[in-house]
Amino acid sequence: MTGPGRQTPAASFAGAVDLSALKERAARRSAPQPSAPAASRSASDSPAAASSGVPVIVDVTEATFEAEVVERSHQVLVVVDLWAPWCEPCKQLSPALEKLAREGNGSWILAKVDVEENPRIAQVFGVESIPTVVAIAGGQPVHAFSGAQSEDQIRNWLAELKKAIGDKLPGLPAEGEAAPAEPPADPRFEAAEEALNEGDFDKAEAEYQKILVEEPRNAEAKSGLNHARFLARVRSIDPEAPRKAEADPSDIEAQLAAADLEIISQQPGKAFQRLIDVVRATAGDDRAVARERLLSLLEMFDPADPTVLAARRDLAAALF
Repeated sequence: MTGPGRQTPAASFAGAVDLSALKERAARRSAPQPSAPAASRSASDSPAAASSGVPVIVDVTEATFEAEVVERSHQVLVVVDLWAPWCEPCKQLSPALEKLAREGNGSWILAKVDVEENPRIAQVFGVESIPTVVAIAGGQPVHAFSGAQSEDQIRNWLAELKKAIGDKLPGLPAEGEAAPAEPPADPRFEAAEEALNEGDFDKAEAEYQKILVEEPRNAEAKSGLNHARFLARVRSIDPEAPRKAEADPSDIEAQLAAADLEIISQQPGKAFQRLIDVVRATAGDDRAVARERLLSLLEMFDPADPTVLAARRDLAAALF
């Protein structure tokens, strides 16, 4: 992680970060951590509470990330403030975020993460400098910025986010109102996901294949199957693949491996374009292999993501 305060433009993270790794880590802990902010805060420092009775400012750890950020983001926009005690720009940015969260009165939640105490969260987001602020909606990062911002800039950023999200999130339940009941978990997917969490990718692939035998068009199963195959591949991936791909554009295996590494490093657009270029430059079996690999990677992401839509258009142009 580089020094604090590097200013970068807002960047879309949609579909590029797997937040489930934090859930797995939290589940392995022997005792649950409290989801409320640290008790050492004085009453005057305690987080504001929304009209729903749910705090609008929460301190988050690796153990509470799943409940406080991922799950809550299915109801309301969650803004994650990644900061550290020694970071001077953080001391300017955090108070502005907290003020706006209180003003928002539950229309969005501010989740504060001390990256010194919770480095895994920063690693998951690929944070290179702090402060970094990431917006989460529907369980996925949707936008982010790094460096100190003025209160007006943050206010405008939030307004654009809310406009983009619209009414896609139901909002927090009012005080005393029960949250909507979630549908019962599908045991078929539970078996596949358990295998994934245990690192048994062959078993996970087999479980997803069973679902697809029964439901060939099940998009969730297709995505899970491709995730399992991807994770199995990258266990033994050649770290020299990008260099080999650059040195010899005709080395198809190196191109495929380089694309996988770009997915790992959260550069899906670059990976998609690499494989589209291979499709455009090849024919026969090589073209078919590159096309199938690209389609399998695309199915791992939200089909409505602009990067995915653009890649599908470019692939069609490359083929025809």
